[in-house]
Amino acid sequence: MISTKILRPSVSIFGIAKTCSMSSRAPPKALLQDMVVPPRQLFGPGPSNMADSIAETQSKNLLGHLHPEFVQIMGDVRLGLQYIFKTENKYTFAVSGTGHSGMECAMVNLLEPGDKFLVVEIGLWGQRAADLANRMGIEVKKISAPHGKAVPVEDIQKAIAEYKPNLVFVCQGDSSTGVAQPLETIGDACREHGALFLVDTVASLGGTPFDADALKVDCVYSATQKVLNAPPGLAPISFSDRAIEKIRNRKQRVASFYFDALELGNYWGCDGELKRYHHTAPISTVYALRAALSAIAKEGIDESIQRHKDNSQVLYAALKNHGLEPFVEDEKLRLPCLTTVKVPEGIDWKDVAGKMLTNGVEIAGGLGATVGKIWRIGTFGINSNKTKIENVVELLSKSINETRMYCFINLYYF
Repeated sequence: MISTKILRPSVSIFGIAKTCSMSSRAPPKALLQDMVVPPRQLFGPGPSNMADSIAETQSKNLLGHLHPEFVQIMGDVRLGLQYIFKTENKYTFAVSGTGHSGMECAMVNLLEPGDKFLVVEIGLWGQRAADLANRMGIEVKKISAPHGKAVPVEDIQKAIAEYKPNLVFVCQGDSSTGVAQPLETIGDACREHGALFLVDTVASLGGTPFDADALKVDCVYSATQKVLNAPPGLAPISFSDRAIEKIRNRKQRVASFYFDALELGNYWGCDGELKRYHHTAPISTVYALRAALSAIAKEGIDESIQRHKDNSQVLYAALKNHGLEPFVEDEKLRLPCLTTVKVPEGIDWKDVAGKMLTNGVEIAGGLGATVGKIWRIGTFGINSNKTKIENVVELLSKSINETRMYCFINLYYF
């Protein structure tokens, strides 16, 4: 019998001619072409460039997420996270999700109906935490600083004493403003008044001094794509014993199974109990995080922080040489690994950033209320390098001057 089935023309797969059945739907033409991934120097607020040792992990074969070799890698990651957070917390692991998932994991575990939440707002991320709490039906009080400034610690202590919150949120380094909020003594005030202390270190971990245990932090979360130079997709997080006690004694179960810290802690081997299936971890991303933590360990966490601090001075000096100003005027309040720069009057930030991108270098504009007012230059991890920083500022200055010249020509000749 002769088949009447329509056949597609022969196509080559791995060099072998193959005749396929005609699909009932034509494939997207874009997917018949190779991806275009141009080389870029990523000097924005994240993601950052991967070191070769981290990038190489992405081509390693997959393991099963419960294979003993992968469980060992997870154990290595836990030790590395305890090292960079500077904590002995048993419940230290990585949430499968971006840095934002760290925020959600922390808040859905540490807040429940009837709780009060105090947010220290120095930019977009305080606003985001307050918005999430509002969605959860939590009573929220904010204490804010003008953009480019920090909230005085004395004001935070006073707010804790008067408001008596269950949880206090502080973003250590706000990527929308470039401000580094001082954290000293906030943990003491929280302990005195029965509050838990939650800190966002997404933009600061590894580039700014942070010691979870010394600061009496009860929960801290971060992200992988900034100083760690790993791909986005995991949110390192750590819960103190006080925080775990709060979770165990909740009046209501955590509303999210996926973000339940006790379930995640078991999956990551934090509780010493037989491991239960929770989800399938992003295997390759965990490889990358392990390599990133290894790189930090080999350099030393304190040495990494000092390098970022030293190279921030290189950046400030280069900006000054080119007539540019940091947005955060008080140098002590600047985030060493992410610098915000004032956009000069009459300059369109997008035009400048676009010119730099055509030259293979990314910087970013403002975020939230700072849009149009600043550029954000991230010097994370391997990009915290004197020569690279000076070259980026040189290109920024050149792009500004080209934009000025273009505006001048348009104004007077057209």
